[in-house]
This record gives sequence, structure tokens and C-alpha cells, in this order.
Amino acid sequence: MTDKVRVLVVDDEPQILRTLRINLKARGFDVTTASTGAGALTAAGKTNPQVIVLDLGLPDIDGFTVLAGLRGWTNVPVIVLSARIDASDKIAALDAGADDYVTKPFGMEEFLARLRAAVRRGSAAVHAEQPVIKTSAFTVDLRSKKVTRGGANVHLTPTEWGILELLVRNEGNLVVHSEILNHVWGASYMTQTNYLRVYIASLRRKLETDPTHPRHLLTESGMGYRFVK
Repeated sequence: MTDKVRVLVVDDEPQILRTLRINLKARGFDVTTASTGAGALTAAGKTNPQVIVLDLGLPDIDGFTVLAGLRGWTNVPVIVLSARIDASDKIAALDAGADDYVTKPFGMEEFLARLRAAVRRGSAAVHAEQPVIKTSAFTVDLRSKKVTRGGANVHLTPTEWGILELLVRNEGNLVVHSEILNHVWGASYMTQTNYLRVYIASLRRKLETDPTHPRHLLTESGMGYRFVK
């Protein structure tokens, strides 16, 4: 994990940039920083980071605009780092393509755990000989890690893909909350069912014909989720 993984940290607060740069470099990460949205987009193009930490409140370009610019050409995991604590802001960031959302102030060890988890998800190897799964609403190509709906590509964040892939690979079977959380985020998140619920809702909005009455991504109340064709 610490073999010079490239991290881009974007924040307009010098103290946060300094703190993250020191802590990440101390753990062997290759750190680039930017304090503006324009600088973030430029740095992302030059350094090709493996994970990006992005503040939403930037002085020149709104963080959502920066995120949209990144998603135009890369699926690199993006962890939003923001003082905005409203659930609507978190959902908006996840829908816009963020992979994770951390609110300020934050604990360094928890943040580092989330960063490592994002890197693991982003660098997961593609398995050979993986099937194409077709439903009445969307198609999942496990080999190429692509999802299409109505012939058009559907953008999923690495976290959303990790959840969907696990459910699809266990087609017809119940996958309990703790198994999904452990698979996608790691053992320290195995009780964060509310966090998981947000991502399932996002997947349904993107994939289901009627997200309020899902046919393929089903909830097993109090237990977990099940994928059916």
C-alpha cells in the first residue's frame, strides 16, 4: 500500500495541506498538493494520481465542478473532504462521482484507513474469463468493469462498482451487510450499515427502471442485499 502510491490532495487551507502532506509522506505516499480547482485539474493531468482528496469549498472553482472535470476522463477514487455535514451534500457528492466523503474535522487514523481502502478498490485486479450479466434494465460486463443501460455507459464510482460486483457475483444469494462492508471498505467498517444504504440508493437511481420499486437490487430487511436478474 505504501509503495509510493500517488496521492493528490486539494484544499485551500494551508494547515490541512501541510498536515496531510506530512502524514502521508511519513507513510510512504507520493504526495502532490493543490489549493485551487484549476490547480487540481492541472496536477491530476500531470501526475495521474491513484487517489484524490478533494475539498468542496475551493476559492476559484466549486469542488463539484472539479469533480465533474475529473470524471470526464478518469475513474480514479476521489475522497471528498469537506466541512459540509448535511446529508444532501454527501449524497450530491456521491452522485457526482465521489468515492467517499469525510467531514472536517476528521481523525487522521480513520482518514488514512479510508484512503487505503480507496486505493485498494481503485487498484483491484480485473479477473479473466468473467461473464456479461444482463437484466431487463442494465447490463454488467465483469471483465471490462462496465455497466450499460439502454445502450449507454453508466458511470459508477469505484465504491459503487465494488458493491455491485460483489452482489452480481453472488447472483440470487443474500449478501449480508457485514460481508459487503468488509469487502468494500474493510473490517473496521462492518457496522456502518447507514453508509452502505446511501450507496445502494445511488446504484438504484443509476440502474433500476423504478428506483423506488427495485427489481434487481433487492433489500433483505435487517440482513443485507440480493441481486436478481
